[in-house]
Amino acid sequence: MRLLADSCWRAAAYCLHPRVILLSLLPLAVMVALSAGLAYFYWESAVAWTRGALDAWPLLAGLWNWLQQLFVGDVRNLLAPLIVLLAATPVLVMVSLVVVAAFMAPALTRLVAQRRFAALEKKHGAGAAASIVRSVALTFAAVLALLVSVPLWLVPPLVLVLPPLIWGWLTYQVMSFDALAEHASGAERRLLMRRHKLPLLTIGILCGYLGAAPSLVWASGLVFAAAFFVLIPLAVWIYTLVFAFSALWFAHYALEALAQLRRETTAAEPPPPLPPTDAAAAPALPPSTSSFSA
Repeated sequence: MRLLADSCWRAAAYCLHPRVILLSLLPLAVMVALSAGLAYFYWESAVAWTRGALDAWPLLAGLWNWLQQLFVGDVRNLLAPLIVLLAATPVLVMVSLVVVAAFMAPALTRLVAQRRFAALEKKHGAGAAASIVRSVALTFAAVLALLVSVPLWLVPPLVLVLPPLIWGWLTYQVMSFDALAEHASGAERRLLMRRHKLPLLTIGILCGYLGAAPSLVWASGLVFAAAFFVLIPLAVWIYTLVFAFSALWFAHYALEALAQLRRETTAAEPPPPLPPTDAAAAPALPPSTSSFSA
């Protein structure tokens, strides 16, 4: 618990570092360009397809008529873009996580290592290619889990539990691996991820809830319609900053845990044999004989 709290406040303090702020803006530029491109080419068609899907459900026809009597105008005109936005939000989050894992996480881990763990030996247990392949595979698994769990989001408590749990698991798997890839050996990394599984998963889940916070702003259709071009970059930057904070949190926790593990290993090793003493090394003297006869 002490290590969990200590690494948390250190990560929060590191978020004010100029290098961290600059790194948090670089993925934002990529995400803004990607979001703008997708919206330019696919927004209208996606909204039109969603509107057609809502119209095609005969079971919901009575609901639309009832809502139209309560509100002015067709409620489906508001629901269609909102559904598209909520469906695109997990994809943006996953892409942001991959960008952070591929570009920001190694740089932030090096920053923590240079400032706090300069004497920690680097054993290079995993390379950059292995980290990227692993991140992409886990991201696809998380996206699949999100898609499978979408029907459960209709149950009010589960929509507040399942997405943060999935994002937290993904964050734990990706960030823990990247934080230990350069300094720990393969055996050390597996041991630490197994020994500290619960605290690392807790960090991932907490960061998952922090990453879900901007969605509360997006859930307002009126605010979204009034400030679309402001909320999207702001929300993406908040996601990126949350991921930067999570990368720093994992780096501080994982590297400190690695340092403790190596101290334990060193203390458990038997001491080296002592060199022979002078008395043992000196040749034995021959027995003395008397020069006097009886």
